[in-house]
Amino acid sequence: MRIFGRGKRYHSRLLAYFMAFSAVFITISMVNYPKDAFDSAIMGLNLWWNVVFPSLLPFFILSEILMGLGVVHFIGVLLEPLMRPIFNVPGIGAFALSMGLASGYPMDAVITCKFRKNKLCTGVEAERLLSFTNTADPLFMFGAVAVGMFGMPELGVIIALAHYLSSFLVGIIFRFHGRGRDNYKNETQVATGNIILRAFRALYAAKQEDKRSIAELLGDSVKNSMNTILLIGGFIILFSVFLQILSAIGVTALLSNAFAVLLGIIGFTTNLAPALVSGLFEIDLGTLAASQADGPLIEKVVVASAIIAWSGLSVHGQVASIVIESGIRMVPYMVARILHALLASILTIILMVSPFSSITQLFTVPVMLIPTSSAIAVSFLTRIEQVSYQILILLSIMIALSIAIHIVKELCQYVSKDLGFIKHIGHKHKP
Repeated sequence: MRIFGRGKRYHSRLLAYFMAFSAVFITISMVNYPKDAFDSAIMGLNLWWNVVFPSLLPFFILSEILMGLGVVHFIGVLLEPLMRPIFNVPGIGAFALSMGLASGYPMDAVITCKFRKNKLCTGVEAERLLSFTNTADPLFMFGAVAVGMFGMPELGVIIALAHYLSSFLVGIIFRFHGRGRDNYKNETQVATGNIILRAFRALYAAKQEDKRSIAELLGDSVKNSMNTILLIGGFIILFSVFLQILSAIGVTALLSNAFAVLLGIIGFTTNLAPALVSGLFEIDLGTLAASQADGPLIEKVVVASAIIAWSGLSVHGQVASIVIESGIRMVPYMVARILHALLASILTIILMVSPFSSITQLFTVPVMLIPTSSAIAVSFLTRIEQVSYQILILLSIMIALSIAIHIVKELCQYVSKDLGFIKHIGHKHKP
């Protein structure tokens, strides 16, 4: 025990020294390269102000209001029969899943953190939920990547399918994560009655417990959402400067050589190494570099798919800043991102070489949905409309599946009871 304690203190001390040295090194580098730092900060600020702020803030506020009104609790009861058997998370996880699928990073982290703070899920359930709800939004994959970067709308379906299928596979794998720390009590054993009536009772009970008026709820939602969006903006600017400084001092060149060796081992062109370096830190820069690299199309799409699943250290920093106060650990999240990237790459290869690739042109996003500089306000209104529509569709499908599963389980229980009763009567009347 004494040796273990010494090792832990030694590791903690090394970590403290490393973080202090890194902070001093980056500060000195910013002083040596002031123009690079300033230009990259402006670029990060423009990205946050023109894209992230208007597209995510409405959904942050909406999620706060829905939780305060008890709608999330209503959804949780309805979707418990679906989410618990598949992903081993409570039914409310479907709300985080649908919001994450429709609006992208880091919406899922914001909602999961709120669930944990409000004690709607345990710590290990929050880690499971965060592992597979961290997804890119479909408009990014169909529009920005497939059309804007690759100029091939038919690639959108392949990239999106590989991304979402691999995400669900990660969720199924992570259902076994933390089983030793799982203190979940199977509520389906004690919950009886009509599932829809129980959902309405949960909604009413949650609203009664909240006790805030509509005005107070709206004010708190806007205030909390603004704090979150400002935090995300700070991380976007920080990582934009960090990446530019690393490029200026030559660190990215060393990373590029390392990735080139890795690509050579798996038989890919080494021209994609700079894309992997950019994608290690930032998703948009990485996918753009992959689309512009000189190499076979299938290899470029596979690398872009892996980068989208990985999502970049910039997004990971945003997620960490959001969930750290709720006590959710980041190590399972990082492992899930690596697994997501590997599975997305494999599925992309399968989809690219399968007969499915010949029919993807039937499922492309309309060009009018791709944002243009001449209609930026209209594009954001279109995005909000599309994301809201996607959330409603996803929730409707999941609720229908969940109720169907619940009905089937109820019927099976009734049938088993009837068979048991008949068997009991038969034994009773035996001569």
